[in-house]
Amino acid sequence: MTDSRADEEIPLISLTDDPTVIDHEELGEVITPLPKLQIGILLLVQLAEPICSQCIYPFINQLISELGVTGGDEKKLGYYAGIIESVFFFAEASCTLFWSFFSERIGRKPVLMTGMAGLVISMTSFGLSKTFAGLVVSRCVAGLLNGNMGVVKGMMGELTDSTNRAQVSGLVPLVWAIGVTIGPFAGGSLSRPHKKFPTVFGNWFWEEYPYLLPCLFSAVFCAFCFILIWAFLKETVNKHRPPKDGGEVHPDHLYKSVPPLRAILTEPVVLSIASYLWIAFLDIALRALQPLFFITPIRLGGLSMSPATIGLCLGIFGLLDGIAQGLLFARVIRRVGLKRLFLTSMFCFIPMFALFPVVNHFAREWGRSPVVWSLVVFQLMINCVTEMGFACAFLYITSAVESPRALASVHGIAQTAASLIRAVGPAMSTSLFAYTLQHDWLGGLGVYIVLIAASLCGLPLAYKLPVNAWEYKRRNT
Repeated sequence: MTDSRADEEIPLISLTDDPTVIDHEELGEVITPLPKLQIGILLLVQLAEPICSQCIYPFINQLISELGVTGGDEKKLGYYAGIIESVFFFAEASCTLFWSFFSERIGRKPVLMTGMAGLVISMTSFGLSKTFAGLVVSRCVAGLLNGNMGVVKGMMGELTDSTNRAQVSGLVPLVWAIGVTIGPFAGGSLSRPHKKFPTVFGNWFWEEYPYLLPCLFSAVFCAFCFILIWAFLKETVNKHRPPKDGGEVHPDHLYKSVPPLRAILTEPVVLSIASYLWIAFLDIALRALQPLFFITPIRLGGLSMSPATIGLCLGIFGLLDGIAQGLLFARVIRRVGLKRLFLTSMFCFIPMFALFPVVNHFAREWGRSPVVWSLVVFQLMINCVTEMGFACAFLYITSAVESPRALASVHGIAQTAASLIRAVGPAMSTSLFAYTLQHDWLGGLGVYIVLIAASLCGLPLAYKLPVNAWEYKRRNT
């Protein structure tokens, strides 16, 4: 039996330039160079998801209000916004696992190209939709055809090994941060272009479809990614011929059969995925709640912001998050370690949710004063810490997989489960917000109390994770 204290003594972090990994050179291992072009393409593909999902947040509540489905009752916006934000994840959950397993058979490239094509079709139709049903169908199309995230994470695992995987894991949240900067900024600044840029978009078409331009921006980016995948991405699944000399694909990830599901879902995999799901739920609940809080009138518990201001605020968060992930993540994880950082990121959801009623209280007293804006910025800075948890979760899940050929399947399972969680999160948080307003539930604090309690419940689960990533723990015990 292994002494549990031994885990505490295993050095997680090296003192090399990449402080997020063990010092493999000291262990006599050669650090494998990253296949930069292939990883770069995958990161661009990953960038498409936050751009497409986040660009609708600045204007979705105003769009629903203009469609008239709430009957003019601003308190009901949360119910319908939650449906729009959740339906994509319901549809994605029904197909993500299929796409991940299917990619083991037909290859990763066809699946990634299908996902990009689906996002192009979905975002274009979303911008052209004039009914609530049209918006729902558009988001369903995106979810059904987009199985990319599990496949992308699986490919990243196939293209890396234990010596360089942490380098990629540090880039994943950075890319997401860039996406949540570009997406909301585009959604806020490009919506209603006939009023903002009348000399260019002053004709009847843009007045008839005021939210098409930000959707087209996202669709064009996805089309660009489609071309990159088709032209430059190398397939990592090839069962019929040996890899070419000089190729960037690791041979260990080829020719091996996919293990059965029972062999894939080991205890480390299940625990890592469960921890990832909890932080994904808290994050998506926050993502849906934030713009709804921003646009809701101050007298009803919000901040009375315009879509453009909401886009600016969410874009500032993306910028702060990008700086934090790019400049601070490596230093933070070197100082506090993998498990402590993951626990800290989950704990930070508690002050995040607690600050919403505090911000509204000061807004009721003084309007959108410098004090209120300072609190909003402080809240966004705390949010940067919560985002670091996703890089930690990626390390835990990837290192928990014993068979390289199971990486895409495991990440597909994780993404499917996360999609189900993310389908529940927006609908729950925005509906609770609406219910709290309509019924003055728990003194108007009901939604925040529930989400703070959910944040607390996730801490014991995360505490069960090892101090170090699973592969490091197994190698040293």
